[in-house]
Amino acid sequence: MNRSKQPMPAQAPIINLGTPITHILPNGLTLLIVENHKLPQVSLRLSLDEPPTLERDKKGVYDLISLLAGSGSTSIPKDEFNEEIDYLAADISILPNGVSAQMLSKYFPRVLELIADAALHPNFEEEEMEREKARIIQSLRANENNAEAISKRVQQTLRFTTAHPYGEYITEKNVKALSLKDVHQYYHTHFVPNNAYLVITGDVDPAEVYRLVSRYFGEWQAVSTPQETLYVPENVPETQINLIDLPNAVQSEIRITNLIELQMNDPDYFAMLIANSILGGDFGSYINMNLREANGYTYGASSYFKTDKWTKGVFNIKTSVGNAVTAPAVVETLKEVKRIRTEVVSEEKLAQAKAQYLGQFVLATERPQTIANYAINIKARQLSPYFYKNYITNINAVTKEDVQRVAEKYFQLNQMRIIVVGKKDEVLKDLESATFEGEKLPVYLFDSYANQL
Repeated sequence: MNRSKQPMPAQAPIINLGTPITHILPNGLTLLIVENHKLPQVSLRLSLDEPPTLERDKKGVYDLISLLAGSGSTSIPKDEFNEEIDYLAADISILPNGVSAQMLSKYFPRVLELIADAALHPNFEEEEMEREKARIIQSLRANENNAEAISKRVQQTLRFTTAHPYGEYITEKNVKALSLKDVHQYYHTHFVPNNAYLVITGDVDPAEVYRLVSRYFGEWQAVSTPQETLYVPENVPETQINLIDLPNAVQSEIRITNLIELQMNDPDYFAMLIANSILGGDFGSYINMNLREANGYTYGASSYFKTDKWTKGVFNIKTSVGNAVTAPAVVETLKEVKRIRTEVVSEEKLAQAKAQYLGQFVLATERPQTIANYAINIKARQLSPYFYKNYITNINAVTKEDVQRVAEKYFQLNQMRIIVVGKKDEVLKDLESATFEGEKLPVYLFDSYANQL
């Protein structure tokens, strides 16, 4: 073996995800079946493709249902339901926006029946609801001085505003006012088949799956809910610091974010995956190497982006640092954003990012849940049927120039919100004095519910 020469990369593995057999039931439910007889297992994923809606004074009802769902059905009490699920060695999660489950193939018919019963005829009870409401209120109170919880809430509200479903937040007053009628009304208005996808993968007979699903989900009634026009959020006109004072904070939670207009079927999507990986998506990224390794400001710093079918997506940088280094951490992070926008990445960095991302992708395709998610994405996001089959090819096709181009387009250095939750007495002066590219960044104060002071 000649160690003086760099080894040639191995041939990219062929990803065979299987082509789903598709049925649309009379009630609008889309059934996708992917056979895989390697193991005697079945994976199920029911997902609702519903636009976000404002809850307004009922904000919190979705979270309440998340805690109540899966508590048996109107015909099977909670304890009996859970006991049988355990006996069948099934793993089930029922939420307001869908169901996920894994089971042995021999138990699939009965588990499917139980899931359908619990999902279509949920066992919502007054006493249980009051207990869960108390849990939500207890959590809200516990998070009143939690920097990370405050940061998450403020970030969403400042990005989208309370006029948008993603910017609404739960209050104790809202939760206390929720009734069992609100729970039933929300669930049966939104948990409907006409915008739902049911993916079943694994050791199954497609004809039997169709027969069973038609039997157990056929009575599920379609509901036509008028779609609200969503408020269109906008980025701030200039990059600015939004400071939220938390007097007991020993460190600052920093979020740097902007909205993006990008969908999964956009040609820029794959280049954006690699650009984000280089900037902050893995341990060796620009931001983490600067803030953690070079300067010792933090245990970790990262970035991500998220697309959304219904509204604008987001780009976000996240880290936590000591109060004394809050301002320099902000400035150093912005420098790394500028770096990826203005400097062409090295071939080595590009290759590392691709290898890391493709390794994660290939591993993910071994999980049945991933196959279900991909099948739903292709339908719901209107992707090419070859989107995931060509995934590796499209990642490998990303160039250095592509990375710089999408970084300049989506990492909007001049329109970023820099949200800092920290101790004002220890960080404000330094933040007001901080400069980037020779100019000070404007600082605005907000309370913990995103109201400007």
